[in-house]
Amino acid sequence: MPFQKPAVSSQGVPRTGSARTPKGVRLARVLFVLGTGFVVALPAAAQERVAPGVGDVRSLTLGEALSRALDGSRTLTRARFALDEAEGQVKEAWSGVLPRLDLNAAWTRNLTVPSSFFPAIFFDETAPPDELVRVAFGADNQWSSTLSLEQPIFEGRALIGIGAAARFRALQQEVLRGSELETVTRIRLLYYDLLLAQEQARLLERSVERVRASLEETRALARAGLSSEYDVLRLEVEVANLEPQLRRARNDARARERELVTELDLPEGTRVEVQGALVQLDLEDPAANEGANREIVELMGPPPPDATDAAAVAARFAEVRGGASALRQVELNSELRQAELRAEQSEFLPRVSLFGNYQVQAQQDGSPAFFGRSGQRAYGRNVGIQVSLPIFTGRQRTARVEQRRAALRASEIEIDEVGDRLHDQFMGLLEETEEALLRVRGQALAVRQADRGYQIASAQYREGLGSQLELTDAEVALRQSEFNYAGAVFDYLAARARLDELGGEVPMGGIRR
Repeated sequence: MPFQKPAVSSQGVPRTGSARTPKGVRLARVLFVLGTGFVVALPAAAQERVAPGVGDVRSLTLGEALSRALDGSRTLTRARFALDEAEGQVKEAWSGVLPRLDLNAAWTRNLTVPSSFFPAIFFDETAPPDELVRVAFGADNQWSSTLSLEQPIFEGRALIGIGAAARFRALQQEVLRGSELETVTRIRLLYYDLLLAQEQARLLERSVERVRASLEETRALARAGLSSEYDVLRLEVEVANLEPQLRRARNDARARERELVTELDLPEGTRVEVQGALVQLDLEDPAANEGANREIVELMGPPPPDATDAAAVAARFAEVRGGASALRQVELNSELRQAELRAEQSEFLPRVSLFGNYQVQAQQDGSPAFFGRSGQRAYGRNVGIQVSLPIFTGRQRTARVEQRRAALRASEIEIDEVGDRLHDQFMGLLEETEEALLRVRGQALAVRQADRGYQIASAQYREGLGSQLELTDAEVALRQSEFNYAGAVFDYLAARARLDELGGEVPMGGIRR
């Protein structure tokens, strides 16, 4: 969001030269300004400012914003549910190696008892050979129950499935950590962006106040015949150009504010005012900061190494590579693909299990009585070992193994690709951080010089030794220098936030949750 100077600025007006004002006129100008100018100017400027406390305004520090985001982020809530799902899959995988016990019971009421026909000669040797006898099998009521126990002894897919489920859980844990890093970084950037937008609005408000004050002074002097109509006209044009910029800056700050409110899931219509001031933040001496600015500095990871120190850069990149969530996720995904390949290969192995059955059957006529009397019941018990070995499944297993092997190779290539991109991003952010810090140092000096120049120009103008043009130029230079410093600080903080996220070093442990 670069700083834009007024379309019609002091540089756009040709200089006419500044003749020295006679001593008597200078004294009259000073007395008239002290008597009327400031009395009129300051109340008018104050009336234009919007009181920050109007409406439901919620003051937020960076730590409070991050705490709310970590506790109430919908993205993190979804990631936590995904982790719960992974935990359930681990428990499900263990069921493949634990014993299985089933109980089945049934009651059958025969409306017509099943019958079959046998040769009568079976029962009576004198019966004709072609004579048949109908024999009923069963009774009106039939009862049966079976208690079955199966204990896998060797089942490769189940054993490997436990490891695969554990790897999937580790992957979801890393996804959750990555989501937390991403959420924290997004909130930090939104917070810094809103700070910058509010800073621009504040700087433009101060600029409008200064120009309006000068305008009122100049009008008063013009009425007394101590200033020209041209000076009044120039300041009126300057105010007319600054006021739309101030409105646009306030609108931009309001848009950034709405983005932060939405991200923090605050009630609709809530107004937030972030704490801190970029233009007052001291990056050279972090201990010199106070209040919200101190918290902003503290909620950063370790400082970046000197880009000219190759050994320090290499050591820091090794740390970043070890903590990078993106790289860790693709590594865990590759391990999961390896487990899936082994699970498919285990389909070529036999399955061995122990089994045992306990059966109770009963039959009885008439009204149903649960399993009848003791004489109407029969029992069965058996145990054994079952071995199952698929011989041919239409090359289904081979095709699945080939699919899993291809997925594994693709994941290995992804690891190399993500690692290379990680190095490029690290070096780019390192350079951005260094460049922003250099700009901060340069702009700090520019602000001090511009402030000193404005004070000198103001004093000379009041004494009649300087022109209105010089005073306006000094004000524009001060405003631009202050915003350029705030912009450089913003760029540094944003680069540090992305660098912290890249290496997984966001100091979330220091956030009150």
